[in-house]
Amino acid sequence: MSLLVQKFGGSSVANLERIRNVANKIKKFKDKGDDLIIVLSAMSGETDRLLNLAKSIDQFPNQREMDVILSTGEQVTVALLSMTLNAMGIKAKSYTGTQAGILTNNVHTKAKIESVAEDRIRKDLDAGYVVVVAGFQGVTATGEITTLGRGGSDTTAVALAAQFKADECQIYTDVDGVYTTDPRIEKKARKLDTITFEEMLELASLGSKVLQIRSVELAGKYNVPLRVLSSLLEEPGEGTLITFEEKDEYMESDIITGIALNRDETQITVLGVPDTPGIAFNILDAIGQENIDVDLIVQNISEDGTTDFTFTVNAPDYDRALMITQNVADSMKARKVFGRTDIAKLSIVGVGMRSNSGVASRMFHALAQEEINILMISTSEIKVSVIIESKYAELAVRVLHDEFKLHAESES
Repeated sequence: MSLLVQKFGGSSVANLERIRNVANKIKKFKDKGDDLIIVLSAMSGETDRLLNLAKSIDQFPNQREMDVILSTGEQVTVALLSMTLNAMGIKAKSYTGTQAGILTNNVHTKAKIESVAEDRIRKDLDAGYVVVVAGFQGVTATGEITTLGRGGSDTTAVALAAQFKADECQIYTDVDGVYTTDPRIEKKARKLDTITFEEMLELASLGSKVLQIRSVELAGKYNVPLRVLSSLLEEPGEGTLITFEEKDEYMESDIITGIALNRDETQITVLGVPDTPGIAFNILDAIGQENIDVDLIVQNISEDGTTDFTFTVNAPDYDRALMITQNVADSMKARKVFGRTDIAKLSIVGVGMRSNSGVASRMFHALAQEEINILMISTSEIKVSVIIESKYAELAVRVLHDEFKLHAESES
């Protein structure tokens, strides 16, 4: 008998048939005697529908009101699943983020969880209920509804697993585990039985859609066993376990664990800024005050005493970031500000890079062979990221997958 936290994503609850499928999976665990906390996303596409409704009124909607409308998607799915379970004779009770006592900070649309109340959910678990919690949302100390940002249901699940000391946090999605890269792009992609938290953290931060980066950070911080499984398979198997353990030795084919592609990257460049102290601070501070995350940064100094400053942000933040940057650049008397949205970020990740030199040069050479130009570069101990034109994105993934021999063992 175990306490499990199971999270089901939007594709898993996309319609009533799939909600019944989730209910049948839950019944199998309940029949074995497991205690269950279920976390749900909104139906597939529902969050985008609500976002588009809001933006049809105002391009930059009030952030408080955005949280109010976006939080409704998950409330629909938790109620429907609870109704389905009760109709099957399984006691179930749904909770909104507020009812579950998920306390967050005051940052609307990108809130962070500060604490989770335990008494109410614990009481229902002890009474034999399946507890169904709306993911992606919480409440501030003053009672304001908040949301946790894209993929926030993963973070909700991990936070609950940490608070209740669950035996495992299982993330059910439309894939049966973590792959060496997106199998929709590279058919030879291989499912990984295990991956380290460090590697998963990098892949999540670099654009892998399997897990939200904050959920991986939280799982690592509180040592939550985390597993990725398929909700669409009748027998999902073992999926991929995210672990702290690393291999002692890495063979040639193990230098790189995975390749991540992020199509939601956009680039903003400020040209001809007077080269004086505080340039980066003035631009990035203004961006940061709007809770916009900056990814890659490059600054070049010209011979004429000016500097060019380039950085990348996520696509949903592009319009706001460009407007803010233009205002700051005008105050600094910059020559020009421009942006581009036709880019993608491609990254290779692997803890084996620590003990193997020349990985970056192999990556650059493989891309050069296909005449794929690199616009920006960023490196860390276990990853190399490049910005390229988005039209080459899928080709680049396949080229690097072959270069680092990540294909399935049967094709080795």
